[in-house]
Amino acid sequence: MAVMSRLLVVAGIAIGLWAVSCLAMVLLAHRLPPGLLRQVAEFLPACVTTARLLRRDPDVPRRAKVALLVAIVWVVSPIDLLPEFLPVIGPLDDVVAVVLLLRYAARSIPRETLLEAWPTDPALLLRLLGSR
Repeated sequence: MAVMSRLLVVAGIAIGLWAVSCLAMVLLAHRLPPGLLRQVAEFLPACVTTARLLRRDPDVPRRAKVALLVAIVWVVSPIDLLPEFLPVIGPLDDVVAVVLLLRYAARSIPRETLLEAWPTDPALLLRLLGSR
């Protein structure tokens, strides 16, 4: 029983440290100077915000809404192809999946609607979507 309680304490501390480090990264990302590093740090949260806004838009086709829903679920899901604790490559599966799903959805969404829903600098989004 003592081993189990110690294990729970260690797990609680690990989860607490992970949560604090995530919060610190989010707060510190806002202090980054404008540029590519800041855009990368803001990318996944901006994608989730954009997907939520576009899912409510009546002008967005159903297949695009389904792709956006899959992107949101992929990001918030605790199940990953690559574990998040792996440095650098941990969030890579999330980024790749979101980029592919966003590009798929963007084919049927008017560019103006997509840019209005994007909450940060649109330069990275435009670079990812490419020209049509």
